[in-house]
Amino acid sequence: MKAIWKGSINFGLVNIPIKLYSGATSSGIDLNMIRRKDQCAIQYVRVCKADGKEVPWDEIAKGYQKEMEIM
Repeated sequence: MKAIWKGSINFGLVNIPIKLYSGATSSGIDLNMIRRKDQCAIQYVRVCKADGKEVPWDEIAKGYQKEMEIM
């Protein structure tokens, strides 16, 4: 891996060389989840719990569930 920056720290007569490397690297291998018996690819689907229908990304929002009130 090639250093993205090189420098040094000096303390009087002492010189300490420094090299800066990138913290993230790309391995270039993408792994898919597959079923063992027939090597079929597994697909993630966004499904509504209430009606069981698939939900597109443009209809999804972030939120949290409040506790239900008991009367």
